[in-house]
Amino acid sequence: MVFNGMDLLVQEKKKEKGSRLLSAMKSKKNRMHVEPQPLHRHLELINTLRTQMEISEAMDLYIKRRLTQFAESRNGRIDVPQISLGLLHDIHESDFSNEKYCVQWKSRQLSMLEEIINSCADLTENERQVARTSLARTRDQKECSSTMSLSERAEVLSAVWQVITKLSSLPGKFGFESETYYWTAVYHLNIRLYEKLLLGVFDILDEGHLIEEADEILELVRITWSTLGITEKLHEVLYIWLCFQQFLATQEPSLLEYVIFKLERVLSDEGGDQNEDPYVNALKCSWQCNGTERNLSLVEAIFHSISIWCDSKLQDYHQHFRKETSNFRRVMTLVSITGVPVMDDYVGIKLIKLNTSDKSATRKLKSYVESSIEAEYCRVASAVDLESKMEKMHPLALLANELHSVAKREFSIFYPELRSWCPEAGIISARKLNKFYGERLGPYLEKLSCVSEDVRSVLSAANMFDHGLTCLYMSACEEDRMLIQELDHYKIEELAGPIILDWVIAQHTRILQWIERASDIEEWEPLSSQQKQAASAVEVFRIIEETVDQFFGWNLRMNMTHLQALLSVIFHSLDAYLLKVSEQLVDKKHLLPSAPPLTRYTEMNIPIIRRKVIEFTLNDNTVNGKLAASTISKLCIRLNTLQYIKKQIGILEGGLRKSWAELRSIENHKLGKEEPPESSEEDFLTYDETVDELFVSTFTCIKDSSTDAIGKICDLIGSRMVFWDLRDTFLLWLYRDTVEDARLDRFLPQFDTVLDHICGVLDDSLRDLVVLSICRASLEGYVWVLLDGGSSRAFSDSDVLLMEDDLNTLKEFFIAEGEGLPRSIVDQESKVAEHILHLYSFQTDVLIQMLLNASEHISSGLDSQKRGNVPEDAQILIRILCHKKDREASKFLKRQYQLPMASEYDDTPSKDSTGSTAISEIFKQSASVDWKAKGQKSLYSFKKKIQEATSEIRQAAW
Repeated sequence: MVFNGMDLLVQEKKKEKGSRLLSAMKSKKNRMHVEPQPLHRHLELINTLRTQMEISEAMDLYIKRRLTQFAESRNGRIDVPQISLGLLHDIHESDFSNEKYCVQWKSRQLSMLEEIINSCADLTENERQVARTSLARTRDQKECSSTMSLSERAEVLSAVWQVITKLSSLPGKFGFESETYYWTAVYHLNIRLYEKLLLGVFDILDEGHLIEEADEILELVRITWSTLGITEKLHEVLYIWLCFQQFLATQEPSLLEYVIFKLERVLSDEGGDQNEDPYVNALKCSWQCNGTERNLSLVEAIFHSISIWCDSKLQDYHQHFRKETSNFRRVMTLVSITGVPVMDDYVGIKLIKLNTSDKSATRKLKSYVESSIEAEYCRVASAVDLESKMEKMHPLALLANELHSVAKREFSIFYPELRSWCPEAGIISARKLNKFYGERLGPYLEKLSCVSEDVRSVLSAANMFDHGLTCLYMSACEEDRMLIQELDHYKIEELAGPIILDWVIAQHTRILQWIERASDIEEWEPLSSQQKQAASAVEVFRIIEETVDQFFGWNLRMNMTHLQALLSVIFHSLDAYLLKVSEQLVDKKHLLPSAPPLTRYTEMNIPIIRRKVIEFTLNDNTVNGKLAASTISKLCIRLNTLQYIKKQIGILEGGLRKSWAELRSIENHKLGKEEPPESSEEDFLTYDETVDELFVSTFTCIKDSSTDAIGKICDLIGSRMVFWDLRDTFLLWLYRDTVEDARLDRFLPQFDTVLDHICGVLDDSLRDLVVLSICRASLEGYVWVLLDGGSSRAFSDSDVLLMEDDLNTLKEFFIAEGEGLPRSIVDQESKVAEHILHLYSFQTDVLIQMLLNASEHISSGLDSQKRGNVPEDAQILIRILCHKKDREASKFLKRQYQLPMASEYDDTPSKDSTGSTAISEIFKQSASVDWKAKGQKSLYSFKKKIQEATSEIRQAAW
């Protein structure tokens, strides 16, 4: 019971942690493989306790020696004051390593004796005064060490000894076998001394944990019970109180769990030894709380103190258990054991066991909820203004978010523990939070007049808070249906409906303006080698997706009108962009060469003064500008962009459907698990079908527009390549003058180069479409050479075999040994060219007869079928006769149609030619003229029509 620090322990604290320190300090000699003897173990525990109490080995040795000597000289019972006096008499200053330790040790002994003398009521005033004077002389270190001899010192202490001897001889009050007068006279000193001993079970380096030998040390300190007046119940209660104080100092959760465990065991053992109850109850304490003072027994005072501490924490449990949430459960368990403190008019504060049927306890728990929610709201509200400036968010939006977090914490952590004792706890907290926020939100909503980012954030956050609080509130109401009472909702949806609609309309205008700007600066270059679409398309979808996110980010109830408005914005925005992608493109007719004059072949060159030069009709500046801006590379990027749009539309539609379904689910959840009475299953099916139809009609239309635009640009790429980019090297030179000298294989390498470039620029999914378009345009160009090749083309029967070979070469080029287009598709596309070549192989008289028959069909009013499908197509037949290197054909054309000789015209292409007009109906699959004349006049009518056409072409050529 002597507590002294030492330097060695301070150094050892830095080396070891926890109970390992104690093991390291034990002598290795004492560690044996066999079970140690009880006496040996007893000494080890005493040494451990000494170490825990920080008593040096030297001091311990002196004390043990003096105590042994003192015990041998005494007969009978030895108590605390006798021990202190004996040590003061026998231990001298020379026993200490320095004066400071001596003064500290002596002061502790004298303080104990002074407290005993001052506390005992069985002393006369004279006795008490003599003892005080003697103790004061002994405390005076200067007098005691310099002027007082050993005999004088013994004489001074003898005066105190007489007083102590008198007190020690007095009997106890309760008749226990080992009871002494000091059990009740100075019990508070005994309790403090016992607490000091109990502290030895806590690790001096980690005070939140017990050492390994704790149970053994507790058994060891039992030997002090008879001296200090400790009973089993007192020990348990004091140990609980000490563990509780250690928890307060260290916040170690396991200590609180241990306190709960020990308390439950103490209360379950209330029917134990009844003989010690009068003694325990006689140990009174003066207990103060809220300005009132009461005398309680020691056990009651401890229980009250624990309960009051729990009460102080539960008054603001949001603050005290914010971090250590698990401690809330422990404190609730603790207060359920000790009871909740309530005011009583007669006895002041009393402890009431938690019971749902006890109105006082219920009111107390309700007050915990109300006070904690109110305190938490005040903290949040006071910090909102500053935080809103830092986070650049409206204070009401931030407040709603913070209160939503408070509500979640309340219902996930605190309410599950509270509802066992107070089922209304969830309802109380929900109503409180609803009321507090409503008081701040109401004035703001009344002044609401326009859409802004602040308005959006406040309405969204407020609605989320209202919805979340409602869900938590309804879950609390499930505990007791009798408690259900609707929360006072903020009516945000009624105010937000028109505002959201105005916002959507405003987004429409903004997006269209942005699309206009983005399209104006678009150069139709790929984003990268991996992303081959235009940058403007990515931005269009970015801003649309951003708008969609903001739309659903309102977190407000939406109806069909809002969905229609959003889909309308998306449709018109994408439609406007598709228009931008498709516009500024040259019409196909501007790419087609003009039809040369119909001439006839002649073997004789008649000298003429002047040959008529065939000139191409020039495009205007607008068309030329579009042609310059619509290169094949840029057209490919437009195609990639359209394909990207189609893919993104599918992703956008899927995301929209999912978001709308989630929003709908949340709205249904707001209404409760039961469907509203005015709604039926049929109504919801109709609603879902309507929504589905709205989505389908919107996005299918955009997909179809994208597909149409892809087809249009694919067709344009093929036509541009064949009829414009390769016009001079392919169309105007193939079979020029002679077939043998201008075969197709001379031009295919250029086709291959262009195709390689196109395939490198295009998205993989578009390559077949574009190659097919080029194949189709190439075959159309080949047909153009055969039918409208002009005065420089004249084909003999032997040329037909070479041309058929060239056509097969062209087909194989696009089939590419099975790596290109399917053979069936190429065969289908080449049927017209094959049919025309087949007609070239006919004899001239057969062709003339076919032309006469065709003219009869025309004049009789029969609808001509598509060119190439019927041999009786007059336009095809007359053009074949014009290009046929045959005297009979030339005579027929001169006699019947007065067509000029081919030698009268020079159709050598000019380097300055930049464009031409298209022949009417050249590539429409129905190109015959509808003649109304019948009978014998049919040939004459057709002849007249040909002459008129020839005359118009001649005038155009000049």
